[in-house]
Amino acid sequence: MAGTCAHVEFLRAQPAWALALAAVGLLVAVRAAVRLALWVYAAFLRPGKPLRRRYGAWAVVTGATDGIGRAIAFRLAAAGLGLVLVGRNPEKLAAVAAEIKAKHPKVPEVRTFVLDFASEELAAGVEALKEAIRGLDVGVLVNNAGLSYPYARYFHEVDEELMRSLIRVNVEGVTRVTHAVLPGMVERKRGAIVNIGSGSASVVPSDPMYSVYAATKAYVDQFSRCLYVEYKSKGIDVQCQVPLYVATKMASIRKSSFMVPSADTYARAAVRHIGYEPRCTPYWPHSVMWFVISILPESLIDNFRLGMCIKIRKKGLAKDAKKKSL
Repeated sequence: MAGTCAHVEFLRAQPAWALALAAVGLLVAVRAAVRLALWVYAAFLRPGKPLRRRYGAWAVVTGATDGIGRAIAFRLAAAGLGLVLVGRNPEKLAAVAAEIKAKHPKVPEVRTFVLDFASEELAAGVEALKEAIRGLDVGVLVNNAGLSYPYARYFHEVDEELMRSLIRVNVEGVTRVTHAVLPGMVERKRGAIVNIGSGSASVVPSDPMYSVYAATKAYVDQFSRCLYVEYKSKGIDVQCQVPLYVATKMASIRKSSFMVPSADTYARAAVRHIGYEPRCTPYWPHSVMWFVISILPESLIDNFRLGMCIKIRKKGLAKDAKKKSL
């Protein structure tokens, strides 16, 4: 009792500004503790949603023949969903479909649809896709098809063909496929849309020498957030997943590591996060890296990234020169 009275007297003796400052500090500490607890739960403890029961029997996956898209397709098959694999190469699509059926013989059905997202006939192709999935209970759409630079380059070095393809694949493709699949979800009052974004648009303050690519992924980020707000009340969960480096062909990284996961390791985390936050980084070491980047000075990150990309450009130019000399 005496100890309690002593504490009360001590607090009364403090100036008001000190008590106010202590209260603010306590609130900040509590907020940080709650955020940390929620992150730990989401990263390690939270179960994935029952995708087939919650959203529907089928999943459409674009860019399904390589990298993240291919790995996610395998994970969705394991979850019991029928698949519509979308890609530009019919031989690769058939091979992936056969591999999925062999590994997951209980998968209801695997269909393929050939669509070149860089083609001038993209609009007609997506319209044909819309007809192909008509009548299917498509519960999950994964917009993974994407295009990046062959290697880093200054904006004035980006040729017309590459610029057009980046915008068509990364912006128009995502927009049109979502527009084709979404009406069925609205009608059924359920669905999940996963758009694969990029740390180049959502994590680092800038991505010099990949400017058009980063800008297209910024579109994906904002597009996803707006759709999340528009359609949440209609039973549709829209999410932008923001990976950093993953060992894929598009990233030009062959060997995986703790900070650069394989496509399968990333996909395991990605599928478990479907239907939750409107923007997330499913692979937990990436989210730690995001936090570290967020507390560093932007100018430091900008300069570091620029230096890295200048080196990538130099290597790319050397490779081009070697190819031309052969």
